[in-house]
Parts: sequence; structure tokens; C-alpha cells
Amino acid sequence: MNSSSDVGTKMLYNITFAITVCGSVLACLAAVILVLVLRLYRRVVYRLALYQVLASLTFAVVEVFQAVLINAAYSSDSCTAIGWLTLYAQWMKLLFTAWVTLHIFCFAVFHKTLKLEMLYVATSLTLPAVIACVPLITRTYGPMSVTQTTSLCYIFGNDTNDIAVVERFILWDGPALITLFAASIAMLVMVLKLTNRVCHASRLKYSSLDESDQFSKALQQLLPLAAFPILFFIFIIPQLALNIFLATSATPSNVLFFVALAFISLWSLASGVSLIVHVCVVKCLPKIRRKHNNNAENASGLSPTHQSSTS
Repeated sequence: MNSSSDVGTKMLYNITFAITVCGSVLACLAAVILVLVLRLYRRVVYRLALYQVLASLTFAVVEVFQAVLINAAYSSDSCTAIGWLTLYAQWMKLLFTAWVTLHIFCFAVFHKTLKLEMLYVATSLTLPAVIACVPLITRTYGPMSVTQTTSLCYIFGNDTNDIAVVERFILWDGPALITLFAASIAMLVMVLKLTNRVCHASRLKYSSLDESDQFSKALQQLLPLAAFPILFFIFIIPQLALNIFLATSATPSNVLFFVALAFISLWSLASGVSLIVHVCVVKCLPKIRRKHNNNAENASGLSPTHQSSTS
């Protein structure tokens, strides 16, 4: 009875992981190909979005390795490698999200465009590698029990390894919570600031109408980047809840694990879909508007002719 339940739990885990991870990889690949084919990478806004999706793709591929190791006998070295890659990919996504939030915040609130793209990329690629090396030194990478039948290769921690629990909080849970709090405040300030601009449009201090139009167009391009911090809010909370639960409870929760698993995997999927939708809207809306305007002009041009012929 117990073994059949274990097999059912493992099968449910495999199905959930396979659907969400494969969907994430395909969505991120489609988004990257779309940006490259349309050569949108020439613009900073799309490059920032592309970095986010590439980080999401990296994380999704690492999750594929996690799924493979869970269903096979693995050595301690392979589990350590996957644990390192997991923490690295998590931090890469976290830093790119923080930089994107800061970029949008400075433009929306202070009208300043930060030209720090190389800093964004450099820190988001190198700092995660340094952080992910800490558990290598302390030898805390290993199988972390997340359900009664399933373990993930990560910074392991339970009631017998309190040091790893503290280390996991310092290296990931704590920074993720701080970023979540800071990004939430930044997004709230941006919403209030932009709402105030809309409500008091006549008080905006622009030197010309052209400058106002330029700000509006630039803001329209930047606002879709706000989807990435919002996705971070939505999809990071179940993972943090799972880690906190594992640190405080000796009995793993299958329900909480599957919810966190789905949300973690869907984070990458949502990032890819968000960029695809943004590109489609940017490319399709102007064509639809031009077609609508042409139809309106043709209709207005035909009406006088029609009237003169009938008179």
C-alpha cells in the first residue's frame, strides 16, 4: 500500500515536472528566436527582456537535469553539480529581475535612463557563480527531502542539519525576500507616480509637446518590462513558503511541494510567453491601427463622391 502510494506520488511529480519544464523550455526558446529573427536585440529594452528570458531558459534546463536525476541513481558529485547550477540559475534570474526593476523605476520616477547594461550583465553572470560556490566550501550541497518520496539536489537541510538551513536562508531565501519587498515598494511608487502624472497631465513640465510624446512612447516600451517583476512576485512566493516549511517542519508536505514545483517551473514559462506577447503586440498593433486608419480614410474619401453622384 505504501509502495503504490510512493509510485503514484513519483508519477505525479514526473508528469507535473515534464509538462511545466518542457513548456518553459519551448516558450523561452520561441521568445529568443523571435527576438533574434526580428533583430529586436538592437534596442536596449528588448535586450533587457532577452536577458530575462535567457536566464529563465537556463533555469528551465537545470530543472530538466533535476528531473533526470530524481528518476535515476545519482552520485554525490552529480548532485553537487546540479545543486550548484540550481542556485546559480536562481540568482541569475533574481539579479536580472532586480536590475530590470531598477531600470524601469529610474525612468518612470526620475526620467533617467540608466546606461548600465554591461554592469547588469556582468554582475548577473559573475556574482551568482561566487554565491553558488559557498556551499561547495561548506559541503552542504546534496539531496534535500521535499516530500516523503522525493529529494532535490540543493542546499540540503532538515532537523539534523541546522547549519544548511541557515545557509540556505542566507544564500537564497533571505535575499529573495529582500528583493521581493524592495521590488514591491518600487512598483508601488511607480504606479502612484504614473497615476499622478495621468491625473495631472497639465502640470507636467515638458519643454515641448514633442518631448511629452517621446516620454510617452519610451514609457510604453518600458512598461512591458514590468511584467518580469510582477512574475517574480507571483512565482517566488510558493518556493519561499516551501523552503520555510521545510526548515521548520520535520514532515515534508506533498501538496505544498507540488504547488511550489508548478510555480517554479511556470515562472520560466511565463517569462517566455510574456516576451512573445509583448513582441506580437508591438509588431501587430501598429499594422492594425494603420489598416483601421486607411479604411477610415477610404470611407471618408468615398462619401463625397457618393454624395455628388447621387445629387
